[in-house]
Amino acid sequence: MPELPEVEVVRRGLETWITGRTVDTVTVEHPRAVRRHLAGGADFAARLAGRTLEAPRRRGKYLWIPFGEGAVLAHLGMSGQLLVGAADAERQKHLRVRLTFTDGGPDLRFVDQRTFGHLMGSDLVPDPHGGQAPVPAIIAHIAADPFEEVFDDEAFHRNLKKRRTGVKRALLDQSLISGVGNIYADEALWHARLHGERPTARLTRPQAGLLLAAARGVMGAALDAGGTSFDALYVNVNGESGYFDRSLNAYGRRDEPCGRCGTPIRREVFMNRSSFSCPRCQPRPRGA
Repeated sequence: MPELPEVEVVRRGLETWITGRTVDTVTVEHPRAVRRHLAGGADFAARLAGRTLEAPRRRGKYLWIPFGEGAVLAHLGMSGQLLVGAADAERQKHLRVRLTFTDGGPDLRFVDQRTFGHLMGSDLVPDPHGGQAPVPAIIAHIAADPFEEVFDDEAFHRNLKKRRTGVKRALLDQSLISGVGNIYADEALWHARLHGERPTARLTRPQAGLLLAAARGVMGAALDAGGTSFDALYVNVNGESGYFDRSLNAYGRRDEPCGRCGTPIRREVFMNRSSFSCPRCQPRPRGA
């Protein structure tokens, strides 16, 4: 599933191509793409038609495109793609929603093979975390992500200490910190030399700071590389893949040597997913 860097890559591409353009037509090709827009596809299309789109914004794994008092919110799910291209380009097999513009230029298409992603209209409300710009009401409960100015490092540490769970579960808790998924949690923990089962209550302030710095560092590097693409399902708005998978130190590297100590990377089952770490650099806590 695309995480913060991948969604930010898409947001930046959209900002270049759609900001200031006015929507002409909206075609909902598959109802599942707008299943969370409870008023239905016709209402979704009517809300957008004739609207001038503002610069896209993002929080964690969500991005939205404001237009006046409302916005269209997007979550890419497992395979969602927001693609910009020639209006007369061939229709994609898994095209779900298509927007054309009054200037006759490139259109915007939501393509989703597995249909786990979605688009929906949302009202905008003041940011409960203190940001200057409003956020979609439907995601107002989601925590700020570590790249936002409103993210509070001290509050993050205090809230970590209150949790009675492992540090990896806490990193994946979108009410505590948004945007970090399985890949970048494993990478941040590798850099911070912490096992994912380390109890949050035992994390010191320096360790929490190191973990945050590691998360920011690894996601920033991934953003510079265009994100992480393991297959053709994650691409930017031009259909290009990211290359950060070549720089991963832990995730997906089972039995390969650790880049620090040479110990084979281990894979463990975690919440019906996989977790990767170095047995020597990231020893499992006693009792975990």
